[in-house]
Amino acid sequence: MSSTDTQSQSRTEPTATGSQGFHTTTPHMLKTSKQYASQTLMGGLSGFESPIGLDRRDRIEALHTGDIGFVHSWDINTSVDGPGTRMTVFMSGCPLRCQYCQNPDTWKMRDGQPVYLEAMIKKIDRYQDLFKSTGGGITFSGGESMMQPAFVSRVFRAAKEMGVHTCLDTSGFLNRNYTDEMIEDIDLCLLDVKSGDEETYHRVTGGVLAPTIEFGQRLAAAGKKIWVRFVLVPGLTDDPQNVENVARICETFGDAVEHIDVLPFHQLGRPKWHELRIPYPLEDAKGPDAKLRARVAKQFEDHGFKVY
Repeated sequence: MSSTDTQSQSRTEPTATGSQGFHTTTPHMLKTSKQYASQTLMGGLSGFESPIGLDRRDRIEALHTGDIGFVHSWDINTSVDGPGTRMTVFMSGCPLRCQYCQNPDTWKMRDGQPVYLEAMIKKIDRYQDLFKSTGGGITFSGGESMMQPAFVSRVFRAAKEMGVHTCLDTSGFLNRNYTDEMIEDIDLCLLDVKSGDEETYHRVTGGVLAPTIEFGQRLAAAGKKIWVRFVLVPGLTDDPQNVENVARICETFGDAVEHIDVLPFHQLGRPKWHELRIPYPLEDAKGPDAKLRARVAKQFEDHGFKVY
């Protein structure tokens, strides 16, 4: 879709991608000069068209309505971010500062590339046959995808109308950013339960634990499936009581929890911290050995959970 096509579409009625009718970009938000009409990025995000030249007011308005989303990157993968072959979109912006974060380059929303809602929906449409044949779909990750609820939820609504599976990868920290209506379009949530007690959670993330618990309970009440993710870091999250508390939190989600992924800490994210010149708190940390992983897995299994 060229810039000219986009300007033309903005003067038409909302597209029929959903029964609600999607809000489209207004003429004010797309500059009319020849310079802006010819500026469309097609590079770093592999074919996503991106608006250039939107002033700060325009961007805030478009972000609020979900007409654009700030995206770090995307890829196609298998059995990593949900079932089947998936298009995983990494959104920019995150309110937490996890010590083991693999993607500190996604912390600031402004560092992402603005992408049109229509461009994202077209990308999903392009792959929908692949998704359906493999049982895959679209996953929003981050950063923290719940920082951009309007964009993510509108893409999910369009995906559901195509019959495409939807998955939200989140810490749940921004619980109330997502309305009950938005939750309806989530098929699966990869919910990061980063700790089982407030003190450890704050040490790991800089945030508070309660919103994650409430979001998981809201998902369960809505009949959504949850894959819990717990990052096992020796000396940080491995205390037996902390793990026990995570298990008890997961019990409050009831049958919604299909399994718990115990993710061993690794140092793959360290080069990004160095490149960004951010002090890395786990510089000398090691991953868990087999004995520790087995102990933690058994703790969850003793509560009746399937563990991967």
